[in-house]
Amino acid sequence: MTKIPFVGHLHPLFGISKPLQFLSMAAQVDLNTIETRIENDPKSLNNYPVPLSPPAPHMSKNIELNRALTASSKSALFSLSKEDILFQDQWLIAVNKPQGIYCESVLSAAHGLLNNEQGEQVNFPELHLSNRLDRDTSGVTIITKSHKVAAKLVKAFTEHTVKKTYIAFCVGTIPKWQNINVKSGHGRSKHGAWRVYSVSDVGRTLPGGSYVRDMETSFEVMSINGQGYLKDSSELEKHEEKFIVVEEKSDISFDDEKAEVVVRAYPRSGRTHQIRLHCQYLGIPLRGDVKYEGVYEWKGVIYEGHELHAESLSFEHPITGQQVLIQAPFPSWARQVPGQLSS
Repeated sequence: MTKIPFVGHLHPLFGISKPLQFLSMAAQVDLNTIETRIENDPKSLNNYPVPLSPPAPHMSKNIELNRALTASSKSALFSLSKEDILFQDQWLIAVNKPQGIYCESVLSAAHGLLNNEQGEQVNFPELHLSNRLDRDTSGVTIITKSHKVAAKLVKAFTEHTVKKTYIAFCVGTIPKWQNINVKSGHGRSKHGAWRVYSVSDVGRTLPGGSYVRDMETSFEVMSINGQGYLKDSSELEKHEEKFIVVEEKSDISFDDEKAEVVVRAYPRSGRTHQIRLHCQYLGIPLRGDVKYEGVYEWKGVIYEGHELHAESLSFEHPITGQQVLIQAPFPSWARQVPGQLSS
């Protein structure tokens, strides 16, 4: 596939910036800040709540377009093998979705996989995705084999009775905590992007008729700069768990020296881009997550997607009632962390 070239210049935070334009420096600064100014202009707010996380950097639009085109090409050729199966019975099949593949292509590939098992061409009209992962998020994806099972499992996800863990590779400010719980609002801003809102805004109406919903995630530091977390480290606060109830913009500076931080995330709700948004708020955006201020280039390497992995799902089987735990093997970027991600 021929990629659309990206023409840009170096940027101190992200590695590259938005495409070069024949504009004065003042005009370029104006373009970068216009969305923020509009959102903070009382005349334009129309009594809508103001998001607390910043809009996506302008340079992210071209990068995301290139990634989408590449993923479309890869997804069209994607197929599943037996090695991709994490769990299967007569009602469910769980697979390990790779990075850069759309979930709809995983569903299509499941048809081919099941046909190979049957040894003949069989129609599977009731296959259904129970959970959807972002294009660049890898890990556990569950497909149900009947509408009845799908309805029960979707209900479990909606009611948050499915327990989930994720592994995220972040680059940002060194956390002063080992465990933290973040509660905030979540919703689409005036310009359609997912953003963090204050807890006190939960329930308020947003542009387009949606409303701010609650969002909660717990995080655990697994390693910092490749070293496992030590409880007696002078760099970290000696608390069992820190709690943040978001009511104002994050005061964490991105100008500080950056570190590689691997965290395990436990989402208590199931909002779109939840972990990515909360990592951004905590000052540790995912490596490669340009939409939410993550580095695009790091230590001379350009990252073609964010590094987030759906590690495990735990739930009551919708038919047998037994407890099921499904775990996906770590991707290569997580296996590079010495011995700290096995717990």
